[in-house]
Amino acid sequence: MGMTDPEAELELMFIREFLQASGYDLESLAALSEAERATLMAQASTYAADKLAEVDERAHFLHEIHGDRQ
Repeated sequence: MGMTDPEAELELMFIREFLQASGYDLESLAALSEAERATLMAQASTYAADKLAEVDERAHFLHEIHGDRQ
């Protein structure tokens, strides 16, 4: 079993969250036209990038508040 990238897992989670809120899942994308699928995935990727940036900001904020406890 290989190591997984936690950020990649989070990104996929956010993409699935966006798709679900839009009434889709990864499997149902196959029923869309290529243009519709590309548009939806571009929106999902932007959503995921925004959410990842938010997570990163919160982590930095918590680090500033609490300092490095390692």
